[in-house]
Amino acid sequence: MTKKDRSYVESLVSGTRSHLEEIDSMISSHAKGWKLERMAAVDRNLARLAVFEMCFAEDKLAPGIAINEAVELAKKYGTDDSGRYINGILNALVKKD
Repeated sequence: MTKKDRSYVESLVSGTRSHLEEIDSMISSHAKGWKLERMAAVDRNLARLAVFEMCFAEDKLAPGIAINEAVELAKKYGTDDSGRYINGILNALVKKD
């Protein structure tokens, strides 16, 4: 990992943590039928990172890019349903907000 990559990852993690309450509230309001605590850890944390990137990051990502990245990571590291689940939550959040 390059220094630039490491710096970016650190900013994602610290930024997400600093806005965690707001991010969790946004996710919870769009995760129909699922409490945040019951979500798979991978899904929950990928959704958190994507929301941070779209809504709070200094250099915000376009929703389509953030959602696509989160979905691809969910497919790779989550369950068979993780990609669709993350896509649904994040798309609902973007459409409503």
